[in-house]
Amino acid sequence: MDLETALLRVFVTCVRTGSISRAASVLGHSQPAVSQQLRKLERAVGRPLLRRSSAGVSMTTAGEALLPYAERILALSAQARAVTGQAVTGHCGVGLIEDLATAPLTQALTDFARLRPQATLELISAPGPGMQEAYAAGRVHIALCDTSYFAEPARWSVRQPLVWAAGVDTAADPLPLVMFSQPCRWRTPVLDALKDAGRDWRIVFESGSVAAVQSAVRAGLGAAALFPSQVEPGLAARGLPRLPDVELGCVRHPGSEGDPLVDAVEALLRRMV
Repeated sequence: MDLETALLRVFVTCVRTGSISRAASVLGHSQPAVSQQLRKLERAVGRPLLRRSSAGVSMTTAGEALLPYAERILALSAQARAVTGQAVTGHCGVGLIEDLATAPLTQALTDFARLRPQATLELISAPGPGMQEAYAAGRVHIALCDTSYFAEPARWSVRQPLVWAAGVDTAADPLPLVMFSQPCRWRTPVLDALKDAGRDWRIVFESGSVAAVQSAVRAGLGAAALFPSQVEPGLAARGLPRLPDVELGCVRHPGSEGDPLVDAVEALLRRMV
Protein backbone atom coordinates (compact mmCIF):
# COMPACT_ATOMS: atom_id res chain seq x y z
CA MET A 1 0.00 0.00 0.00
CA ASP A 2 1.38 3.40 -0.98
CA LEU A 3 1.82 5.99 1.75
CA GLU A 4 -0.32 9.05 1.08
CA THR A 5 1.44 12.40 1.27
CA ALA A 6 -1.49 13.95 3.17
CA LEU A 7 -1.24 11.27 5.87
CA LEU A 8 2.51 11.75 6.18
CA ARG A 9 1.94 15.50 6.59
CA VAL A 10 -0.46 14.83 9.46
CA PHE A 11 2.07 12.51 11.14
CA VAL A 12 4.97 14.97 10.79
CA THR A 13 2.83 17.87 12.06
CA CYS A 14 1.79 15.86 15.13
CA VAL A 15 5.45 15.12 15.88
CA ARG A 16 6.54 18.74 15.36
CA THR A 17 3.77 20.25 17.48
CA GLY A 18 3.79 17.57 20.17
CA SER A 19 0.04 16.93 20.26
CA ILE A 20 -2.88 15.95 18.07
CA SER A 21 -4.94 19.00 19.08
CA ARG A 22 -2.17 21.45 18.17
CA ALA A 23 -1.56 19.63 14.88
CA ALA A 24 -5.27 19.91 14.09
CA SER A 25 -5.10 23.66 14.67
CA VAL A 26 -2.04 24.04 12.43
CA LEU A 27 -3.55 21.92 9.64
CA GLY A 28 -7.01 23.47 9.87
CA HIS A 29 -8.64 20.09 10.56
CA SER A 30 -10.77 18.83 13.42
CA GLN A 31 -9.07 16.75 16.10
CA PRO A 32 -11.14 13.62 15.27
CA ALA A 33 -10.18 13.99 11.60
CA VAL A 34 -6.46 14.12 12.48
CA SER A 35 -6.83 11.07 14.74
CA GLN A 36 -8.59 9.21 11.95
CA GLN A 37 -5.84 10.05 9.46
CA LEU A 38 -3.18 8.88 11.90
CA ARG A 39 -4.97 5.57 12.37
CA LYS A 40 -5.18 5.19 8.57
CA LEU A 41 -1.42 5.74 8.25
CA GLU A 42 -0.73 3.27 11.07
CA ARG A 43 -2.87 0.68 9.30
CA ALA A 44 -0.89 1.30 6.12
CA VAL A 45 2.48 0.71 7.81
CA GLY A 46 1.13 -2.03 10.06
CA ARG A 47 2.51 -0.64 13.32
CA PRO A 48 1.67 2.11 15.85
CA LEU A 49 3.59 5.32 15.13
CA LEU A 50 2.66 7.54 18.08
CA ARG A 51 1.98 7.05 21.78
CA ARG A 52 -0.96 9.14 22.95
CA SER A 53 -1.20 10.58 26.47
CA SER A 54 -2.74 13.54 28.28
CA ALA A 55 0.61 15.34 27.89
CA GLY A 56 0.66 14.95 24.10
CA VAL A 57 2.21 12.45 21.72
CA SER A 58 5.61 10.79 21.43
CA MET A 59 7.00 8.54 18.73
CA THR A 60 7.21 4.78 18.90
CA THR A 61 10.24 3.00 17.45
CA ALA A 62 8.37 2.67 14.16
CA GLY A 63 7.51 6.39 14.24
CA GLU A 64 11.15 7.32 14.79
CA ALA A 65 12.12 5.17 11.80
CA LEU A 66 9.43 6.68 9.56
CA LEU A 67 9.97 10.36 10.43
CA PRO A 68 13.08 11.13 8.29
CA TYR A 69 11.51 9.41 5.28
CA ALA A 70 8.22 11.25 5.77
CA GLU A 71 10.00 14.61 5.98
CA ARG A 72 12.04 13.84 2.86
CA ILE A 73 8.93 12.78 0.91
CA LEU A 74 7.12 16.00 1.88
CA ALA A 75 10.12 18.12 0.91
CA LEU A 76 10.44 16.41 -2.46
CA SER A 77 6.71 16.77 -3.04
CA ALA A 78 6.95 20.51 -2.39
CA GLN A 79 9.90 20.80 -4.74
CA ALA A 80 8.13 18.85 -7.47
CA ARG A 81 5.19 21.26 -7.28
CA ALA A 82 7.52 24.24 -7.45
CA VAL A 83 9.47 23.14 -10.53
CA THR A 84 8.34 24.95 -13.68
CA GLY A 85 9.66 25.42 -17.18
CA GLN A 86 11.21 28.77 -16.19
CA ALA A 87 14.90 28.53 -15.36
CA VAL A 88 15.79 30.04 -11.98
CA THR A 89 19.28 31.51 -11.89
CA GLY A 90 21.45 33.63 -9.61
CA HIS A 91 22.83 33.43 -6.08
CA CYS A 92 20.92 33.39 -2.81
CA GLY A 93 22.47 33.53 0.66
CA VAL A 94 20.20 31.68 3.10
CA GLY A 95 20.68 32.34 6.81
CA LEU A 96 19.55 29.71 9.31
CA ILE A 97 20.08 29.50 13.02
CA GLU A 98 22.15 26.44 13.89
CA ASP A 99 19.07 24.73 15.33
CA LEU A 100 17.55 24.64 11.84
CA ALA A 101 20.73 23.94 9.88
CA THR A 102 20.13 20.19 10.10
CA ALA A 103 17.95 17.71 8.24
CA PRO A 104 15.21 17.92 7.06
CA LEU A 105 15.53 21.61 6.16
CA THR A 106 19.07 21.38 4.80
CA GLN A 107 18.05 18.29 2.84
CA ALA A 108 15.15 20.25 1.34
CA LEU A 109 17.54 23.05 0.34
CA THR A 110 19.91 20.48 -1.18
CA ASP A 111 17.07 18.99 -3.22
CA PHE A 112 16.04 22.52 -4.21
CA ALA A 113 19.54 23.24 -5.55
CA ARG A 114 19.69 19.92 -7.38
CA LEU A 115 16.49 20.76 -9.25
CA ARG A 116 17.88 24.20 -10.20
CA PRO A 117 21.42 23.64 -11.51
CA GLN A 118 21.67 27.22 -12.78
CA ALA A 119 21.13 28.66 -9.29
CA THR A 120 23.58 28.82 -6.38
CA LEU A 121 22.56 28.61 -2.73
CA GLU A 122 24.90 29.60 0.09
CA LEU A 123 23.79 28.34 3.50
CA ILE A 124 25.05 30.50 6.37
CA SER A 125 24.58 29.52 10.00
CA ALA A 126 25.49 31.87 12.82
CA PRO A 127 24.25 33.16 16.20
CA GLY A 128 21.94 36.19 16.16
CA PRO A 129 24.61 38.95 16.11
CA GLY A 130 26.64 37.14 13.44
CA MET A 131 23.54 36.59 11.33
CA GLN A 132 22.65 40.27 11.53
CA GLU A 133 26.18 41.24 10.42
CA ALA A 134 26.04 38.89 7.42
CA TYR A 135 22.61 40.26 6.52
CA ALA A 136 23.77 43.88 6.78
CA ALA A 137 26.79 43.06 4.60
CA GLY A 138 24.52 41.65 1.90
CA ARG A 139 25.83 38.12 2.21
CA VAL A 140 22.48 36.84 3.49
CA HIS A 141 19.48 37.62 1.30
CA ILE A 142 16.89 35.82 3.41
CA ALA A 143 17.13 34.45 6.94
CA LEU A 144 15.03 32.33 9.27
CA CYS A 145 16.19 33.06 12.79
CA ASP A 146 15.63 34.99 16.02
CA THR A 147 14.75 38.37 14.54
CA SER A 148 15.24 40.33 17.78
CA TYR A 149 18.71 41.27 16.51
CA PHE A 150 17.30 42.93 13.36
CA ALA A 151 15.97 46.46 13.03
CA GLU A 152 13.19 45.56 10.61
CA PRO A 153 10.19 43.46 11.66
CA ALA A 154 9.83 39.89 10.48
CA ARG A 155 7.96 39.31 7.22
CA TRP A 156 6.28 36.35 8.90
CA SER A 157 6.91 34.26 11.95
CA VAL A 158 6.25 30.75 13.22
CA ARG A 159 6.21 29.14 16.63
CA GLN A 160 8.17 25.93 17.11
CA PRO A 161 7.95 23.54 20.06
CA LEU A 162 10.89 22.59 22.23
CA VAL A 163 11.11 19.10 23.72
CA TRP A 164 13.47 17.40 26.12
CA ALA A 165 16.17 14.96 25.07
CA ALA A 166 18.22 13.08 27.63
CA GLY A 167 20.58 10.17 27.97
CA VAL A 168 20.51 10.30 31.76
CA ASP A 169 18.01 9.66 34.54
CA THR A 170 15.74 12.70 34.46
CA ALA A 171 14.93 12.20 38.14
CA ALA A 172 18.49 13.21 39.08
CA ASP A 173 18.65 16.09 41.55
CA PRO A 174 19.97 18.53 40.54
CA LEU A 175 19.16 17.83 36.88
CA PRO A 176 22.31 18.00 34.71
CA LEU A 177 21.69 20.27 31.72
CA VAL A 178 23.30 20.54 28.29
CA MET A 179 22.69 24.08 27.03
CA PHE A 180 23.35 26.22 23.99
CA SER A 181 25.97 28.90 24.59
CA GLN A 182 25.07 32.56 24.89
CA PRO A 183 23.66 34.50 23.16
CA CYS A 184 20.56 32.28 23.33
CA ARG A 185 17.19 33.80 24.16
CA TRP A 186 15.71 30.37 24.83
CA ARG A 187 17.82 29.63 27.89
CA THR A 188 15.68 31.74 30.22
CA PRO A 189 12.32 30.13 29.25
CA VAL A 190 13.85 26.66 29.62
CA LEU A 191 15.28 27.43 33.05
CA ASP A 192 12.04 29.15 34.09
CA ALA A 193 10.10 25.98 33.21
CA LEU A 194 12.32 23.98 35.55
CA LYS A 195 12.04 26.60 38.27
CA ASP A 196 8.24 26.66 38.03
CA ALA A 197 8.23 22.86 38.37
CA GLY A 198 10.41 23.04 41.48
CA ARG A 199 13.39 21.32 39.82
CA ASP A 200 16.97 22.15 40.72
CA TRP A 201 19.50 22.07 37.89
CA ARG A 202 23.15 22.57 37.03
CA ILE A 203 24.71 23.23 33.64
CA VAL A 204 27.33 20.58 32.84
CA PHE A 205 28.01 21.32 29.16
CA GLU A 206 27.53 24.25 26.77
CA SER A 207 28.08 24.69 23.05
CA GLY A 208 26.86 26.78 20.14
CA SER A 209 26.80 23.66 17.95
CA VAL A 210 23.73 21.45 17.61
CA ALA A 211 25.96 18.48 16.81
CA ALA A 212 27.97 19.04 20.00
CA VAL A 213 24.82 19.35 22.11
CA GLN A 214 23.44 16.15 20.57
CA SER A 215 26.74 14.37 21.22
CA ALA A 216 26.70 15.46 24.87
CA VAL A 217 23.15 14.16 25.28
CA ARG A 218 24.08 10.92 23.52
CA ALA A 219 27.06 10.52 25.87
CA GLY A 220 24.77 10.79 28.89
CA LEU A 221 26.02 14.14 30.18
CA GLY A 222 22.57 15.63 30.72
CA ALA A 223 19.22 16.78 29.33
CA ALA A 224 18.79 19.36 26.57
CA ALA A 225 15.92 21.34 25.04
CA LEU A 226 15.79 20.72 21.29
CA PHE A 227 13.44 20.86 18.33
CA PRO A 228 11.64 17.52 17.87
CA SER A 229 13.50 16.80 14.62
CA GLN A 230 16.83 17.07 16.48
CA VAL A 231 16.03 14.42 19.09
CA GLU A 232 17.80 11.20 18.19
CA PRO A 233 15.96 7.85 18.45
CA GLY A 234 15.72 6.56 21.99
CA LEU A 235 16.68 9.89 23.61
CA ALA A 236 13.25 11.51 23.96
CA ALA A 237 12.96 12.37 27.67
CA ARG A 238 9.89 12.04 29.86
CA GLY A 239 9.10 13.25 33.34
CA LEU A 240 10.33 16.81 32.78
CA PRO A 241 8.20 19.97 32.68
CA ARG A 242 6.59 21.03 29.42
CA LEU A 243 8.65 23.58 27.54
CA PRO A 244 7.30 26.74 25.90
CA ASP A 245 7.23 27.29 22.17
CA VAL A 246 9.85 29.59 20.65
CA GLU A 247 9.32 32.11 17.87
CA LEU A 248 11.30 32.25 14.65
CA GLY A 249 10.94 34.98 12.05
CA CYS A 250 11.84 35.50 8.41
CA VAL A 251 13.73 38.62 7.30
CA ARG A 252 14.53 39.42 3.68
CA HIS A 253 16.48 42.16 1.97
CA PRO A 254 14.17 44.70 0.33
CA GLY A 255 16.39 44.65 -2.74
CA SER A 256 15.56 40.98 -3.33
CA GLU A 257 11.83 41.60 -3.82
CA GLY A 258 10.68 40.04 -7.05
CA ASP A 259 13.80 37.90 -7.44
CA PRO A 260 12.46 34.48 -8.59
CA LEU A 261 15.21 32.56 -6.79
CA VAL A 262 14.73 34.29 -3.43
CA ASP A 263 10.94 34.05 -3.87
CA ALA A 264 11.25 30.28 -4.35
CA VAL A 265 13.58 29.91 -1.34
CA GLU A 266 11.17 31.87 0.86
CA ALA A 267 8.25 29.70 -0.28
CA LEU A 268 10.30 26.58 0.57
CA LEU A 269 11.22 27.85 4.04
CA ARG A 270 7.62 28.72 4.78
CA ARG A 271 6.35 25.31 3.70
CA MET A 272 9.01 23.45 5.69
CA VAL A 273 8.38 25.24 8.98
